[in-house]
Amino acid sequence: MLEQERENLLFYVNQLATEALQKSQPSAWFDILYADAKGDAAQIPWAKLAPHPYLQDWLTNREAFTSQQKALVIGCGLGDDAEALANLGFEVTAFDISPTAISWCQQRFPDSTVNYVVADLLAIPSQWHEAFDFVFECRNIQALPLNVRSSVISSVAHVVAPNGTLLLITRVRDTEVEPNGPPWALSSSELKQFESLGLYQVEQLVFSDSEQFEVKHMRIEYKKHNPISHSV
Repeated sequence: MLEQERENLLFYVNQLATEALQKSQPSAWFDILYADAKGDAAQIPWAKLAPHPYLQDWLTNREAFTSQQKALVIGCGLGDDAEALANLGFEVTAFDISPTAISWCQQRFPDSTVNYVVADLLAIPSQWHEAFDFVFECRNIQALPLNVRSSVISSVAHVVAPNGTLLLITRVRDTEVEPNGPPWALSSSELKQFESLGLYQVEQLVFSDSEQFEVKHMRIEYKKHNPISHSV
């Protein structure tokens, strides 16, 4: 995509997000964007039609996973991360708030074992409580404004099973000052909320986006405490 075309696309995305925020519907714009794309993945700025490289790197450098572990992909987009996990033997559920995105996934991967569903990160199904051995959250929290951030972080932590793993990829900021957005990079205090919700950091990697070198990103691996083992 030409630089000017990408700038125009990002301006449009920002405009959609701003209008949705003004209507107090911070996630309503996602389906508008997917629908407007009319099947052209180039119109979805985060769609690379491949697993996220820092997810793939993490998976490649880990010991083999136990067969049939349950995985959840949050805000799955066009499904490439979910398919990467399914190919490793995970029993994968992948959700997005956009019905158009979920339909797109099902069209791209008609024989997939992934359970693609429409769901809202701000209203997680109760049956998902601590139901997943591996949870992948990539840049969804940062796409939502600070007034819902605590609720979103709680929802993400809520679905990780005891002894389960959360792999988080997000923009980060070095100050607690409220950032301009979207996206709204996460602060240190916001990341620490995961620890208050029963998770602890195992590994942290700082990296830069290939298209925006000045933006700092982190990949953080969390594990969830097992209350039973802690009480013995």
